[in-house]
Amino acid sequence: MFIDSHCHLFYDDFKNDLPEVISRANSSGVKYFIVPATNHETARQAIELAEQYPSIFVSVGFHPLDLSEFSTDRLALIEKMILHPKVIAIGEIGIDYFYDRSPQEYQKEIFSLQIELAIRTDLPIIVHTRDSVHDAVEIAVRYAKSYPEWRNKGKRGVFHCFTGDKAQAKTLFDSNFLISFPGPVTFKKSTMPDLIKEIGIENIMVETDSPYLTPVPFRGKRNEPSYIPLIAQKIADTLNISIEEVGRITTANAKKLFNLPI
Repeated sequence: MFIDSHCHLFYDDFKNDLPEVISRANSSGVKYFIVPATNHETARQAIELAEQYPSIFVSVGFHPLDLSEFSTDRLALIEKMILHPKVIAIGEIGIDYFYDRSPQEYQKEIFSLQIELAIRTDLPIIVHTRDSVHDAVEIAVRYAKSYPEWRNKGKRGVFHCFTGDKAQAKTLFDSNFLISFPGPVTFKKSTMPDLIKEIGIENIMVETDSPYLTPVPFRGKRNEPSYIPLIAQKIADTLNISIEEVGRITTANAKKLFNLPI
């Protein structure tokens, strides 16, 4: 069994065939889905999906590329949504310097505010980074060290689509964070397999980031959760273990991180 730990199933890319997408995923062994919102409106949409599909769980928060939607009133809406039983994390939050749609200091401020929300509500975080791994790791680890009662209750979050190095990964592991890998792990020139060889599988999860980052051999087409086994097989081949072992460990990590009732 697999869990797609990061897929945006509320996007219009899936509006015409979501039942079929979920059915194909189930046939591929992908039984559960974590759907991270990007703002208050997509959080509402994600919760609606979770109410319709028992296999969907939701994370709520403001993506760094959606900070034009952010306000303290809307953050208060997010905090109310946390009461919903299918909401299992704060995210997708983080920092993005690649597009740089908001000032860097403002991004770090809102990232910090949302980590503080996670601490208040005792939830893990789902972190986005692009050209910002150093700053995002520094902030998240600083909070983990400052709030040991939050850090020590279990795994405290995941840096999704991780692009950092071994030292940064170890720093995250030491502070009770996980990392996850999507479709680019299958790309010919990807350095992700080299990192996986160095860090092993104990602290990682698998994700699609659907509808983005489609793995080989479907690169260039819409991504979907049924492609998780392609990612898992690449990790298995990299570590010379079975795909079943990858499924067992990554699923256990997702269940533990998100405290899933499955």
